[in-house]
Amino acid sequence: MTTPRLSSAAVSSFVVASRYVPVYLALLLLIGVAAIWAPETLSSVSLRAIAPYGALLGVAALGQMLVVMTGGIDLSTPGTVTLAAAIMVGVGQGSDERIGIAILTAVGVAALIGLVNGLLIGGINLNPLIVTLAMGQVVIGVVNRYGRTFPVQSPVPEGWSSWTFTRIMGISPVFWLGLAITLLLILGFRYTSVGRRFQVVGANPVASHVVGIRVNLNRILVYVVAAVLYALTGVALAGLLKTPGVSVASQYLLGPIAAVVIGGASLTGGLASSMSTFAAAIFLTGLNQMLLTLGLPTAIQNVVFGLVIIGGMLVSGDRIIKAVERVLRERRRPSRLKAETTEA
Repeated sequence: MTTPRLSSAAVSSFVVASRYVPVYLALLLLIGVAAIWAPETLSSVSLRAIAPYGALLGVAALGQMLVVMTGGIDLSTPGTVTLAAAIMVGVGQGSDERIGIAILTAVGVAALIGLVNGLLIGGINLNPLIVTLAMGQVVIGVVNRYGRTFPVQSPVPEGWSSWTFTRIMGISPVFWLGLAITLLLILGFRYTSVGRRFQVVGANPVASHVVGIRVNLNRILVYVVAAVLYALTGVALAGLLKTPGVSVASQYLLGPIAAVVIGGASLTGGLASSMSTFAAAIFLTGLNQMLLTLGLPTAIQNVVFGLVIIGGMLVSGDRIIKAVERVLRERRRPSRLKAETTEA
């Protein structure tokens, strides 16, 4: 009696895990290609430069992943990241004593942006694509206006920039911060009732509502949490760049979505892996660095980057799940026919 259950559980685990395999294969392929054609990409200096920016893309992608797990999408990411970076300049005023208040202000304003998104999407059921796109434009407008209140190319507080350039085991603390957030999400999904409930809501909101889970509240809060992660990205990015401009986060529109897709998340909601999403962000950042090392023109870089994202869509987690299930069904069919023939 127990053997079929164990077998079924093992098969289910294999099917779910298979959706996250491509990103790790892509990382291995990237390392192999870089080792042959652009070995400088794998040098210690290059890897130390890639790590913090890959982690920042990873943190933004984790915010996008949470939204995608509810069946939504968030296009306000670049605006929120840019605003957080601008607040580090404007509120920080170049003073180390104001670092704390600048970070808290950036996170608080971002949470408010996320709350507005959440109320419009989860509260009154407006389309998330349209709402977040519109909100992103509003925030960019606010950033442009806010940027005129302090001198152009004003720096963030020196203490904050120095912190981002320190080294922990040879790598910027920004990378370790991104990894810590990833691990916290993994633990939260696996070992807390809130995390498990959130995954259930994303996978089947109708059934969740029937059993008494507040689906709309979950959808509202997820946009708030995502916006906070975008703010942390902007705050750390400002420290790395020292003098962030108003277009500092333009790459954070497509990048996080691409990382979520390549990381194997289900675009219909529910299933996603924090570590795979983070790994996909590292892959995309490493790919970008390799293309720069090869000295390819910007136009070619954009083409390659776009083709990789399309490739990620073609081997997305949902497609892999369907392919694996199809193979398993085909393998079970002969044994089932054989059993029926024997019984007859």
